[in-house]
Amino acid sequence: MRLRRSSKLLVEPPSAATGDIAFNLIVFFLVCASIQPDSGRKQLLPKAEQTQQQEQQDNITVELKRAVVLLNGEPMKLTEVTPRVKAKLSGKTRPEDRVVVVKSADDVPYSTWVEVTTQIEDAGGIITLQLEEERQVELPQ
Repeated sequence: MRLRRSSKLLVEPPSAATGDIAFNLIVFFLVCASIQPDSGRKQLLPKAEQTQQQEQQDNITVELKRAVVLLNGEPMKLTEVTPRVKAKLSGKTRPEDRVVVVKSADDVPYSTWVEVTTQIEDAGGIITLQLEEERQVELPQ
């Protein structure tokens, strides 16, 4: 006499584990997605010690204000930055002589800052940023 074997080929996993599996998958994909580093505009900035020494020299200064760009105090258009900086840097071969100090007001749009710094680099300048200006205050005695 043969016994009949009951075979169940379809086995359902316990429904309590599906939440755990979904959570693990979400965590896995979030970790994998956050590995890609943020990429920005590459820029080579001089070290602080070099900046202090270079400020004593005659550096080119570019000031960015909301409505105007100033090159050593002279106003100019955005399209004139590359040729005028290139003219000022002509004949300077050492990297420490090619430093351009960029001062930016708080209300300058980021797109303007990127455009001006790109033009300075295209002209051969090395950008350094002046974040805060030192002031000497004399107190009455």
